[in-house]
Formats: sequence, C-alpha cells, structure tokens
Amino acid sequence: MRPFIAWPLPPCYYHRRPIRTLLNQSHSHLAQATAWLLSLASLASPLCASDPTPEWDYILGPLHAAAKDEHTSKMAIPILFSQEKDSRLEQNEWDMLYPLVSYDQYGKERRLHFLQLLSFSGGAGQTGTTKRTTIFPFYFRQASEDPEKSYRALFPFYGTVKNRLWRDEVKVVAFPLYVQSRKKDVVTDNYLAPFFHLRHGDNLKGWQLWPLAGWEEKGTTTKTNILGDASLIGGHKKFNIAWPFYFRDRTDLGTDNPKDQQALLPLFSALKSPLRDSITAPWPFGVTITHDREKKYREVSAPWPFIVFARGKGKTANRVWPLFGRTSNASLTSNFYAWPLYRYHKLETDYTTRHQTHWAFFLFTDNREVQKRDQSYSRRRDFWPLCTQTNTDKGERRFQALAIMEPFFPTNETIRRHYSPLWSIWTSSKDPENGKSSQSFLWDLYRQDIAKERVRGSALFGLVRWQRTESRKTLKILGIHFRKRNRPD
Repeated sequence: MRPFIAWPLPPCYYHRRPIRTLLNQSHSHLAQATAWLLSLASLASPLCASDPTPEWDYILGPLHAAAKDEHTSKMAIPILFSQEKDSRLEQNEWDMLYPLVSYDQYGKERRLHFLQLLSFSGGAGQTGTTKRTTIFPFYFRQASEDPEKSYRALFPFYGTVKNRLWRDEVKVVAFPLYVQSRKKDVVTDNYLAPFFHLRHGDNLKGWQLWPLAGWEEKGTTTKTNILGDASLIGGHKKFNIAWPFYFRDRTDLGTDNPKDQQALLPLFSALKSPLRDSITAPWPFGVTITHDREKKYREVSAPWPFIVFARGKGKTANRVWPLFGRTSNASLTSNFYAWPLYRYHKLETDYTTRHQTHWAFFLFTDNREVQKRDQSYSRRRDFWPLCTQTNTDKGERRFQALAIMEPFFPTNETIRRHYSPLWSIWTSSKDPENGKSSQSFLWDLYRQDIAKERVRGSALFGLVRWQRTESRKTLKILGIHFRKRNRPD
C-alpha cells in the first residue's frame, strides 16, 4: 500500500514549474509531512502503552522522558527540569537546572533551596510546626510552636541561630565585635573574632589571644548513658605559643590511655601514649616512625605519605608512590600500580565484602558487593564515557550507553533522572524474576518490551508497532491494523 501524500497546492500548479523545482519542493513537503507524522507518533507513544515499563518513555526524542510503575512516577526535560514521586512514602522531589534549584517533600516535611544559599523549609514534627528561611550567610530565621526552637539572626548585626553552623547555639552582636557559641556544655565568648576568646563549661576554662598564645584546661567528668550507667570522660590541658608553630596538648587525662602531643614546627611533631607513639622530623615530609601497640604494628615512612613500610599483626604496608603500593589490615586491602593507572580496594565488614577496581581514575570502574549471609551480589561497571552496566546474581541487568556523568556520581539518582535521558542512546534492562525485559535505541526510535506472555515493540517513534501473544499477532503501520490469529495446534 502506497502512502497518500496530500500536496499543499493543486496539481496544475506543478505542471507550470520546472521539473527540478518540482522535485525540490516535493522533497521538502515530504520531509515536512514525515517530521509531522514522527512528532505525532512520538507524542502518542506513551499514551498508547498498555502497561508501564521499567525504562523511560520518550516524547520528541530526548526532549521529554517519563516513566511510571505501581507506586512511583518520574519525568524529565533533561537539563531543565525533572521530578519523581513515590505514593508509598508520600515523597515528592523536583529539580530545576540541577543543582541550581531543588525541592524535596517527605510526608509533611518540605524544603526548597537555591544552591543551598537561599532555602525555605518547614513541616510538622513532634514539637509542632516549624518553618525555616535562610539567605546564607546573612539571614537565618526559624519559627516554631516550641518557643525554645525559634530564632532569628541578621548577620553581621544581631541575632541568634540554633542547631546550625555546627553549633547548638550561636549569638552575634555587631560581628566581629562579639560572637558567643555553644556546643553541648562548652560556651565560647569571642571578642574581635577570631583574635580573642574566653571559654568555659563543665569543669573547663580557657582563653586564647590568636596567634600569640592560648591555654585551656578541663578536669575529668562523667556522663550517664541511656542505660543509666556513668562513663568517665577524660580531661585535657592545652597550651600554644604562636600557633601553629608550637603547641602541647595533653588529652584523655584520667583515663587508661592519656595522650601527650607536642610540636615545634617545622622541626618535629610527636605523640606519646600507652597505646601509640609517633614522631615526625622534620614535619610534615620528614621521617615518621610509629609504634602502635593497640593495633600491633610498626611503621616507618620517609617521607610520609610517599614512601611507607609497615609490619605487624594489625597492618602491613609497602608503598613507593607513584610506582606501587600494597596496604592491608583486618578489614581493608588497598593496592595500586603506576598510580593512577590501576587501583584496587577491598573492604570486609561483618555483613558484606566490597571490591572496587579503578583504571585511570574513572575511565573504567568495577564495583562488586557480596552479602556474606547468602553470597548474593550486585555489580556495577562503568566505562566512561561509553557505557554503564549493573547486574545481580538473580540475573537482573541494566545497560546504558552513553554514560557522561554517571561514573563520577554512581549513587546520585538525581543526576541519573535529570541528565541521563539526554545522552542515553541505548538502554536495556532485564528482570528474569518477573519475566520482563526492555530495549530502547535512540530515544525509542526502536523499542521492544518483553513480558511473560507478550512481546510488544515499535519503530520510527511509533509509526510502526507490533505485538505478539500466544493467541495472535498484531501489526500497526500509520494507524492501520494488520491482525493475524495463530492457528491452534
């Protein structure tokens, strides 16, 4: 059957035109009609799907991608916008020009931020509703139904911030004239920060006039754990002159392992304790001699960390960087040759064994994790920028080509959702447990989905479609159905 082309002008018009002009215009109109049909077919492609598939459904090539299963749905306009929802977790997140603008919602908690500098968040917790606004580093505000958790600060003029900036509380008055910070029981009053401060706390007192001198002393204290048992917290004595050139820190005083560390830089740095002795002279790239009695090994490096040799039950090391290196202990093995050409790491935990191999940084990476309980495993291999592949012992597999950013951020699902549809010219997946597989080439120019009792495919962005089951075969070309029933045996 020949396709019917509706010419935009009457036939008599073309008889009055030269043959070459006629052919050129015919090709132009045919190209326009074909592009229009392809666009219409690609727009209808995800709408005509009879059931969701594990990979993307593309609309107009890489310009729009969407996917949906029983509980989750996601869509992407690569580079510009992406979104993912999970009905089970009441989770919704979207990103615009990631990482420029991001929004995250989990239950009643929500957060909107612009490059982590301008952010708005809020939600309902055990202590009531909380709303937070941040224009970093100038304005901090939190409004809570619990008055103890409410605060406001306009930096550098005046205000209070709680549970931010790695402190339990920070108060500012005309910074740098006065800043007070509190972490647990330790309170530090800064005057003309960072040049002078006074510090006090539980059995603690001290001062510092930076960079001239400083002194601090803390006695032993006790702490009660959740079981009601009291544990000892060691004290310390710290003194420095022209920091960091000379200092002496005696820590964990009153415990079984008091430490005494002192340094006169760049001449030497030394640490002495019942469990470990170490000295470096000159610091930092001189000869380092370490005797670790707790982990039972001795180590000599000259200079550290380029040339290192260690022997003992707790550690064995031979390193001449960048030529070669072999280091191992009870849980970790690390090797390299012609760094960074080849690197290998093996980590043993109580539950898993992880193997990681790198060739030429991220050019090729191979990560394998084995569960000790049942020897099940998962494996991921990246060959930048050509492809990435993941597979498991159950036969599950996913392959993607190309892979521009995925090898650098293997655990970042946002990058995979936001950018991968742009360059994923070939994807395939296989799920033997559910009897499903899927392949897609050039953003669904060709696509095939296989289920247990059905094979469905399409070509030319949906202009040609086919489906095969045990009872019949169906072919659709430009919307025209051709159906064939299978003969019974």
